[in-house]
Order: sequence, then structure tokens, then C-alpha cells
Amino acid sequence: MDNYTIADNFSLLSKLMDIHGEDSFKAKSFASASFTIEKLPGQLKETAPEDIARIKGIGSSTNKAIQEMLQTGHLSLLESFVIKTPPGILEMLKIKGLGPKKIATIWKELEVETLGELLYACDENRLTLLKGFGQKTQDNVKQSIEFYFSNRDRFLYAEIATMAQELEKRLQQMLAPALVSLTGQVRRTEIIIDEVELVVSAAPTVIEQQLSALPDFTLLENTDHSQLWQHEQHVKMRIYSCLPEDFAKTLFITTADAAFLEHFDAGGQAAALLNGATSEAAIFERAGLDMIEPCMRNGGLALDLAKRKQLPTLISPENIKGIIHSHSQWSDGVNTLEEMAAAAKAQGLEYLVISDHSRSAFYANGLSIERIQAQHQQIDELNKTLAPFRIFKSVEADILYDGSLDYPDEILATFDLVIASVHSILKMTEEKAMARLLKAIENPYTTILGHMTGRLLLSRNGYPVDHQKIIDACAANNVVIELNAHPRRLDMDWQWLPYALEKNVLISIDPDAHSIEGYKDIYYGTLAARKGGLSKEKNLSSFSRTELEQFLQQRAAARTN
Repeated sequence: MDNYTIADNFSLLSKLMDIHGEDSFKAKSFASASFTIEKLPGQLKETAPEDIARIKGIGSSTNKAIQEMLQTGHLSLLESFVIKTPPGILEMLKIKGLGPKKIATIWKELEVETLGELLYACDENRLTLLKGFGQKTQDNVKQSIEFYFSNRDRFLYAEIATMAQELEKRLQQMLAPALVSLTGQVRRTEIIIDEVELVVSAAPTVIEQQLSALPDFTLLENTDHSQLWQHEQHVKMRIYSCLPEDFAKTLFITTADAAFLEHFDAGGQAAALLNGATSEAAIFERAGLDMIEPCMRNGGLALDLAKRKQLPTLISPENIKGIIHSHSQWSDGVNTLEEMAAAAKAQGLEYLVISDHSRSAFYANGLSIERIQAQHQQIDELNKTLAPFRIFKSVEADILYDGSLDYPDEILATFDLVIASVHSILKMTEEKAMARLLKAIENPYTTILGHMTGRLLLSRNGYPVDHQKIIDACAANNVVIELNAHPRRLDMDWQWLPYALEKNVLISIDPDAHSIEGYKDIYYGTLAARKGGLSKEKNLSSFSRTELEQFLQQRAAARTN
């Protein structure tokens, strides 16, 4: 059991104790322990019990609970609260704007125990009658529930990819010698997955017979073209059955989205091209096209490029030369600056751009001007010992409500580069969001525009922006646009990459890492970037250390002219 699981258990326990009106002091102690454990640099499972007891913020009761989880994998006190809490109440904890106290009021005073009941209560305007609730709160709760309902059967690619690949291997073994391949959204590496789709060269009756014998699959739908199964983890799996000789054709058709197939068949020749094909490569060859990677089989753009023999060589994770956008213990990161740098160097990377939060991000221990100077001193010292590896001095500067950055120019000038991001007051009209972002882009010290829309996939819609105007402004001001690689962000959206590339705007695939573990998110950012046709030449984090130094020197020179 790792630290994050232990911290999550304590956090949930604290909330359930509040909901049930238990001792508030105990509830707060578990909440405090959760916060402490999540920030620990080392794993509790690798720490001696007596050393755990000495950690500030860990009391005797929390230490006892930690030992129970480490030894048994369970927390009996939490399980007792879960048992006596209706499932719908637990689900309410996932709704933005509903804390334990409000949930307790809803449960006890309205006798509402499910999200469906709560949505109905909002429609009936009943929440406004409760103490501590107003019209605005009710509207926000209703909106959050509706958003949750629309997305709860969907998954991030990062959440489903490993399971999908394991399902593919499982079916290959079970149905051998039949051909089995992932297809559809997973094969296209879409950022949101509705169903795991597979093509199988076996009769539907054989597939149904084999899967029905498994306890973790339930057949939901059986049509002439496919079977839809439900996995016990609520993942839907659609299987397309075909004859062995039709495998390549079926894989081609089910991999692409509707718009791609429509463009492919624009001349009415698709059927002739597909029939009898022994591979996807043969299908593209017959059509006079270069082979299009599955990830780019959305819409017609890749087809146009393939006709003109202009398909790009897509970026790969191996093309990343350094980590841009990362956080250390100087703000809200898990690891020390030295640990972050050492890990990046050990992974064969050439540099680390450390970009801790700026001072307005008080909730994230943002850097005061005095602490910036101290951090820069540490960076200078580390660079002497780590050379030729280099730590670049950066900051993730908050874009304030008026569009200005979080420090005066004389402080911004002390950084090698500045990432400008919005973190507060996210509810904005498009007019306000655009004014705020455009002013930040025009700031001569802004090097990279961070997570353009502030979205959190399946959790929070981004604030509305005019993507074309933002990209045009970045082009005019030589500002790089971040593709934030965190699987819950992947912001900016890959669908705008072609326009950015057309405008010659550099992209930067950045992990926004708050720990060494976060470096791995580069992989997901790269997958998203490939969908938009990004090559390594157009990605800032693919620059070598020397190339990045030259790029930053050129920007600094342009700023002084």
C-alpha cells in the first residue's frame, strides 16, 4: 500500500466522520495526516514504525491506523463507516461544491440518498430552503451532477490503456488461433474512451461461448455486427466478429472515426480498395496513400497529407530531451529540487526546467521574492555539480485577473524562462478569459503559455477561449504553447495542433510534474501530440540543452531590442 492510497483512505475517513457527525477533532487529525502523508518524500511501507511515529502530524491513533493498513491492506475504522453510509452518499463526495457538511445536511434534512434524488431536489428548488445553501450553490450542484452523469461511464486513456492491452492478450490466448486486435478509440489513442473495442476473426457464437464462461463479463447487447460486453470494472467492451480473410478490412473500418472513413470514401472506391486486402498497409497502397498511423485516423487532414506525400514523422517519447514544467518542495512538489534533477539526469535527460508556483498561489506555497533568490542560489550550486546537465530557472507565474503576471519585470527578468498559467477565478466569460490570456501572452517575459483552458478532463470544463486568436497571438509574440501532459489535462487540445503548426508556433510537451513519478506523464502528452501531427522539430522539450539555451538567448535578445 503506497502513500497515496493511505492518504486517500485517511481523507475519505475524515469526510465520512464529518458526514456522520463524529468527533470533529478526530476527523481533522485524519485529514491532517492525509495531507502530511501525501507530501512525504519517502514511502511509509519502507519506513520503520518508530520513525513513522516521529513524523510531524502523525499521532498515535493515525500511526496505529497506518500500521494496520501496511500490515493488512485494510483500515477497519474506514470500512465500518463505509458500511453504514449509503452508496449514493459516497458518490456525492465526487460532486464539486459538496463538502461533508453540506452532504450531511442534504442527507439528514431532505432524506436524499442518491445523486438522482439530489438532481430532482435541485429541479424542485429544494436546496435553497436549507441553511447554508443559496440559489448559486444549488445551480452549481445541479451543473456538477449533470456533468458527472454525462461522464461517469467514460475513462481517461491513461486509466484504461493497460487494462485494454491486458484484455487483448487475454482474448488472443483464449481464442487462438483467431486473430485479435484492439481497434477504435483505444487504437486511435483518444484522450477519452467510451468503449474498449476489439476485432476478432472468429464466429460470434464462439466468442459468446468463451466469454460467457468468465465471471467478470456480462453480455449487454448482441447485434449482427458486434457484441457489447460489460466488464466488472464498469468498462464496456465491444467485439467485432469477422472472417479471417476480412480481418484487415474490419480492422481498418473500425479503427478510423466516421469523418476519416467519409473522406476516404469520397471517390466511392472504398469498397473495391478494402475487399481482399491482406493488411492495412495494402489498403493504403491501393489507395495511393502513404500509411497513416492509427492515431491520426480522425477527420480528413491526414488523408490530404498522405495524398501529397507530406505526412510528418511523428514525435515519440524517445525524442524528449528534457523536463519542462516541474515542481519541487520549494512550492507544492513531493521531491526536493536536487532529487528532481538527479532523477531527470539518471533517465538520460539533458536538463530540468524547474517552475515552482508564484507567490499568489499561497495554497501551493508559492515563492516569495526572497525565496526566489534562495532557490536560484541553490540552482547555481547544483548546476556546478551536475554539469553538463543543467537546471533552468523558471516559474509558473499566475496570470492574475487583470492579465498581468505575478511579479514585477525586474523579478521576471531573473528567470531563464517563464510559464504563464491561470489558476484562480476560472469561471469567466470568453471575453474575460481572452482579455486575460492575451495580455499575458503579450508580456515580453512570457515564454510558454501553460495549460491554455484550465480544463480537467471528465471533471472540469475549461474556460471558453477562441483558440485561433490565442494561437495567432502566440505566433505574433513568439510564445510557446504548452501541451500539458498530465492525463487529466492534455491541454491544449490536440485538435488545435495543426493550426498552431500552420502558424509556426512551437509546442512544448510538459509533464507539470509534482514528483519524480510525474515525469512518466510525458508519455501521454506525446500520444496526444501524435494525434495532432506534431514532429520533434516543433516541440520545445525535444530541443537539446544547447538548442534550448540558444532559443532562450534569442528571446532575451529580442526583448532588449
